[in-house]
Amino acid sequence: MGRHSLPDARRAGIADPRIRARRRNTALATALVLTVVGGTAAAVHAGLFSLASSCEDDVVHIQVAASPDIAPALRAVAEDARDKNVTSDGRCLDVGVTARDSYEVAASLGAGEKSDVQVWVPDSDAWVQRVAGTSAATPVTSLGNVASSPVGVAVVPSAAKALGWPAKTYTWTELAGDTTAAKKLRLGTADPARSSSGLLALARISAAAAGVKDGDVRAAALAKTLSRHTSDSDTELLATLPQDGSGGGREGSGSNQALILSEQAAFAHNRARDGGQALDLFYPKDGSPLLDYPYTLVDEPGLSTDEGRAALRFMTLLGEAAPRQFLRVFGFRTDAESPAATLVAEAGGRSPQPYARILADSASKGAVQEALGMWTITVESARITTVVDASSSMGVTLPDDGRSRMDVTKESLLQALATFTDEDEIGLWKFSTKLDGDKDYRVLVPTERLGGGKKKGSQRAKLTAAFKSLKPVPHGETGLYDTTLAAYKEAVASYAKGRFNALVVLTDGVNRDPGSISRSELITELQKLADPERPVPLIAIAVGPESDRQEVDQIARATGGSGQRVNEPSQIHAAMLKAITAAGTSSPN
Repeated sequence: MGRHSLPDARRAGIADPRIRARRRNTALATALVLTVVGGTAAAVHAGLFSLASSCEDDVVHIQVAASPDIAPALRAVAEDARDKNVTSDGRCLDVGVTARDSYEVAASLGAGEKSDVQVWVPDSDAWVQRVAGTSAATPVTSLGNVASSPVGVAVVPSAAKALGWPAKTYTWTELAGDTTAAKKLRLGTADPARSSSGLLALARISAAAAGVKDGDVRAAALAKTLSRHTSDSDTELLATLPQDGSGGGREGSGSNQALILSEQAAFAHNRARDGGQALDLFYPKDGSPLLDYPYTLVDEPGLSTDEGRAALRFMTLLGEAAPRQFLRVFGFRTDAESPAATLVAEAGGRSPQPYARILADSASKGAVQEALGMWTITVESARITTVVDASSSMGVTLPDDGRSRMDVTKESLLQALATFTDEDEIGLWKFSTKLDGDKDYRVLVPTERLGGGKKKGSQRAKLTAAFKSLKPVPHGETGLYDTTLAAYKEAVASYAKGRFNALVVLTDGVNRDPGSISRSELITELQKLADPERPVPLIAIAVGPESDRQEVDQIARATGGSGQRVNEPSQIHAAMLKAITAAGTSSPN
């Protein structure tokens, strides 16, 4: 067969029950919104679904911010609606579509900034979840998905042939890890902090690695390798392909033979290649993450009735036959598990590649957050000092567990340690009250490079032993304030340029040292020490239901950091990654 032979129709028809479940959820969400804007029956009688041959003089405007890849398709639908005099409640529907990167819109809405759009269509629900999980954010309401596109690995033909494409299939870890390690190809990605395709692929790789021995270390090492071939966007990423068709390329332009790319991006590249080489597309056999393009209302409570109904009208329009054809013409799937054979072929797919195997939960909040946190600390290289509460209350046995808070905390710290590479600098302090003369703290392992020293005497080995040796101090109280100030002074004084610098403080209680400085004095001193040009965010984690999250958050924010509370020590690792991601995103480094 030629390289554009059509995919196997039988495989293309494989359905995933999780996708059907999402469709049911979408239908329920749509019904709910109809109720919100005035009831289904009222909407029909009011002309919400009408198509008229002419409009009244007045129009209803809505503005849509859309991911740059889908913006042209939505713009075509909007222009077609104007040409056909589509109406909402008898008024002409006028939809403006602006292309905006999803990460930029998410940052703006997450900061609570007033938006000039009524509808947002990012390329992944991961961005909507990020906004919705921020307390000060502008409200966002996702109503359903207008299109989809799976993420795979696009490869230049010579390299694809060397890898056995299309007959040989690979898992994500095999494609991204083994082939890179063997130098069979150089794999590039768009920055996971900016790109959904890069982020969802990284989350999938991390999740797959978690199931094998030393998986966290392997995933971090892979992220480090990927970071050397990272571009800011898909457009810049595609420019790194070799231009001469050799598949070899050189560093810089033409340095990658394989790219983490969405099916739609590969489709668009192959359509517009202008005589250049087309890409072949691998669909990993353990499933493709899905860009799902959620149709999202922005500040729904603040929309007028006309705006709300017009926004819903445009959404229902996108589900009709003709507009769905516009989406397919631009390379998007309108049925995730049953793609058009011509679409897959044009994107570079061919049987037996499992192009219909979709990961419905690829954008789960937990998986994405952990992947982002791991990327932040791995790519930037970190200098982090961890300060652990060793007061007697850390010896309390957890209900239904049998282990103490300290036992589970140590396990979480060891798990976190595995995500750092040998280039990262990590240290450990513990604190209670009067551990070293009048000092409430003791430095167990100074903050140094993990790869330093011989294997048995390396920094990583010292930290592993120190974490395992942590024990609560009998009758020890919580000297939180003095310790935090001392540790922050040291972190600022030893600031390492070009790294992600942070101080992590873990405590299960409030300050109980009567001779220490006050909270207000601590905050004042931290504000004086904090330097935006040399940022060292304090990440404070309150452990246990008795801990005071508000207090640690107030203290941490004085440095540009954040405070969180976890009810169980087992949640520490995820909380650290979440805080590191937030701090790393805002850092000027």
